[in-house]
Amino acid sequence: MSSYASKPKRLLTQISYTTQTVPAAGSYCAGFELTVWRCNALADHLIEWIADYALHEDELRVHHGNMYVRLREAAARIYTSTEYTKRGEIGEIVLHAICRDFFGTTPFAPRVFYLTSSNDVVKSFDLVHVRYPESGPELWLGEAKFFTDGVEGARAAVRSLNSHLDQGFLRREKLILGPQVSRSVPRYQEIRDLLSDQTSLDELFRTAIFPVGIVCESAAVATTASICTQYTSALEAEFAQLSQVIAASGLPQRVRLVLLHLPLGSKQELADKFDARLRGLTP
Repeated sequence: MSSYASKPKRLLTQISYTTQTVPAAGSYCAGFELTVWRCNALADHLIEWIADYALHEDELRVHHGNMYVRLREAAARIYTSTEYTKRGEIGEIVLHAICRDFFGTTPFAPRVFYLTSSNDVVKSFDLVHVRYPESGPELWLGEAKFFTDGVEGARAAVRSLNSHLDQGFLRREKLILGPQVSRSVPRYQEIRDLLSDQTSLDELFRTAIFPVGIVCESAAVATTASICTQYTSALEAEFAQLSQVIAASGLPQRVRLVLLHLPLGSKQELADKFDARLRGLTP
């Protein structure tokens, strides 16, 4: 059985999900406890996901003799990444957890960084997963943003996706990701063929989903004490603003997008609590 068959127990609540809007969109929440937004529980939950997020599949075969070592290895990879100083990893882990937990995706290659011709460090997609609907393997190539202002996060995601959908970038992605597809991934050869240099980018677009994760502060979260009708209505209005930015970009007309939103009571509080837990796992 694949190591990815096991996942942390679900913490997030799906507030809404629809494919009837452009783009398709889903909103999630960490919930409340004793009238307070569950920041500590969310930070703990992100730590529960770090091994699944940062380790390769063969490294996830954990037993009582190596579980602490594996967790420290996952923490070290996050702590030393170029994104960590900006806490961008939190947005990536949230997107990873939502896609794995609610959409049944599976990572098919490790995250990669590489140098451009000008020696700038460039990151690949924030998420490279696969899902298996009846129609065949579906690649999930995601972009995550961890922002105070959600609208600014949505605008930044549009800029990133526009650069990622550049023909040159995608051709380079195929060359880099193709050889890294794990042979243990179901229907390995079909995924490998999609990422081959000989396959048209049109075919990649036909089979790919581009999830956009926006993890941001929310006035609705900060002013409520439980998941109730008033709260979900306020959240819906905030989410509509993010959807409008994505819809107005023209991206949904080019590729299949799904916008995924996790509102926060405080971005800084979550970053501090996650950092404190991660520091406890690093030398």
